Amino acid sequence: MSDKRKVAVLVSGGVDSAVVTHQLSLDPTIDPHLFYIRIGMDGDGGDCSAEEDIEMCSLIASRYHLPFDVVSLHEEYWDNVMKYALDTVRQGLTPNPDIMCNSIIKFGYFEERWGHEFDATATGHYADVITDGEGLKWLGTAVDPVKDQTDFLARISYKQLSHLMFPLGPMPKSEVRRIAMEAHLPNALRRDSQGICFLGKINYNEFIRRHLGERPGPIIDIATGHKLGEHRGFWFHTIGQRKGLGLSGGPWFVVRKNVADNVIYVSRGYDTELQYGRTLHLAEMHFITKDPWGAAADTEEGVEISFKNRHTPEFAAGRIRRVPGTEHEYIIDSYEKIQGIAPGQFAAVYDKERTRCYGSGIISGAKQA
Repeated sequence: MSDKRKVAVLVSGGVDSAVVTHQLSLDPTIDPHLFYIRIGMDGDGGDCSAEEDIEMCSLIASRYHLPFDVVSLHEEYWDNVMKYALDTVRQGLTPNPDIMCNSIIKFGYFEERWGHEFDATATGHYADVITDGEGLKWLGTAVDPVKDQTDFLARISYKQLSHLMFPLGPMPKSEVRRIAMEAHLPNALRRDSQGICFLGKINYNEFIRRHLGERPGPIIDIATGHKLGEHRGFWFHTIGQRKGLGLSGGPWFVVRKNVADNVIYVSRGYDTELQYGRTLHLAEMHFITKDPWGAAADTEEGVEISFKNRHTPEFAAGRIRRVPGTEHEYIIDSYEKIQGIAPGQFAAVYDKERTRCYGSGIISGAKQA
């Protein structure tokens, strides 16, 4: 009987998961089994790259003589992730399908149906798993700050984290590309995916248009009240957005939305105060491992942290405190002005050293004194 660790490897057809496969196949203590999660689009036009991805994954599996299965989570994806995304957009909020996709699909349903049969599940995410002196596991940031994806993992559970491996966490992207080139992997030069989780090459606005349609409305200069143009529906725009407004004389930024009247308000210039804020109200705060602050977060001064309110290489610094009388509501007071605080988005919260991601909360947009 083999004493090798059985590892389920989630592959996508991209270079990152291919390098993970390469690295694990070289480890004599690991027995990898490749899986591609297919959600399909039932003629919706979004799964156009799936066949190409699966073919690439098959090539990698054949190259290393590894078992490879394509598994379907189509209904689960649409009933959960895309329903959440469309409902959030319809409310005028900004969703993050990638975060929900990771916690519900990749590390939720996949683990329940296939992953649990293995000793661990490995992915090509740029993240790390840190084990402390008490044996507790924490989500750690990647060496490469540009590629770090811990903000996309900030909603997973402790059980999920405990079963995960992130072999690329200690590597910069340049090293991953170098390994792929030296190993002559067929996708060594393939471009990284920029789309929403599992949506393939479909255009995001086209996806929204297909499901929510269009509803023309005015774009208003918030400073003057003058109408500058028209938009095709508030759901195509998010707070902090600059591109795609079709306005001259800019730059113009979306600073507010009136959902009831279908009005988009914009502000001109890179440094207008209307684009910025220092306070983020977080609802439904989720801790991956445990609450790291305890009573310290109940004080008026709170606890010093780092955070991200969008997917970016840069961290912001500030203090976090719990809203009195609540269990899962927190306030982040940022040391610096934050651009584009978008209700509905997730704010990922880190220690002040930026090495551990503690979890995340949903930006609510509530006003706080």
